[in-house]
Amino acid sequence: MLEGKRIFISGGAGFIGTTLARELVERNTVIAYDNLHRDALSGLELAEHPNFQLIEGDILDAAHFAEAARGATHLVHCAAIAGVDTVLASPVRTMRVNVIGTYNALEAALGTLDTLERFVDFSTSEVFGTHALNVEEGQVSTIGSVGEARWTYAVSKLAGEHMAHAYHDELGLPTVTVHPFNIFGPGQIGGGAIRAFIEAALAGRDLTIHGDGSQIRAWTYVTDMVAGVLLCLEHPAAVGQAFNIGNPRAAVTIFDLAQRIKRLSGAAGEIVFQPLHYADVELRIPNVKKAREVLGWEPQVELDEGLEKTIAWYREKTLQSA
Repeated sequence: MLEGKRIFISGGAGFIGTTLARELVERNTVIAYDNLHRDALSGLELAEHPNFQLIEGDILDAAHFAEAARGATHLVHCAAIAGVDTVLASPVRTMRVNVIGTYNALEAALGTLDTLERFVDFSTSEVFGTHALNVEEGQVSTIGSVGEARWTYAVSKLAGEHMAHAYHDELGLPTVTVHPFNIFGPGQIGGGAIRAFIEAALAGRDLTIHGDGSQIRAWTYVTDMVAGVLLCLEHPAAVGQAFNIGNPRAAVTIFDLAQRIKRLSGAAGEIVFQPLHYADVELRIPNVKKAREVLGWEPQVELDEGLEKTIAWYREKTLQSA
């Protein structure tokens, strides 16, 4: 368990960033760097914790980012443009933030190399392309065709991954890459099927599936994701490696997911279908053998348990705002 460290989290006011910060803040100084575009921090006790600091800034502001990160022992780079709708609407911004932002984060880490013990870069499961069954970290990354905006996210993340490895191999930066597979849980903001289904279910609306619902995803509860990141931050064998963080046991079709949420929430609405207007990933299930063997990591929270906790959180949030 990390203690007495100075941990800098880009995108630290986001969903995963705040969940990670809560695990670290009792024993360490945590600095969250965020433009508050997706703010999961407001209203949390974390924001008032004496060991926690929020620095408002943009990862495209290289000088400000580097100054804010100075003296960090651990740098976790979560900040990115994500979510299919956002990516489709702003492919240029997606590439800019994810490629240049990651370059700025790596340069900031290099600028404080005298104190830095670990740099964790968030890539994505999307680097494995449209059909990803039992995918391992070293498999050839396959991306969709140029001109299909859907893939600008995956390409930008893959470029960042190559950069992180290059900075490790050539410049000695202690980098680790993680591939998160469909993270969900309390505090989730932004897009995503689980949030959309739960919000619709609690409001008594129909649950809308885009496409025929046969797409398969392996869903990972946020505390399992954070447990994987914590191991990447401290395990000596993690440096220079990439790890899939996902729960292959929680692989279901989108239709099955909608049915589960309808059942667990007691929703009155129906499940309805809409045409899909963008390229989608048909199958995405990770192989997590490497994380298991090298880090000793294993997902602990199964899908229905995670959904029940997430539904309860959204229900409470709805009551508070009513």
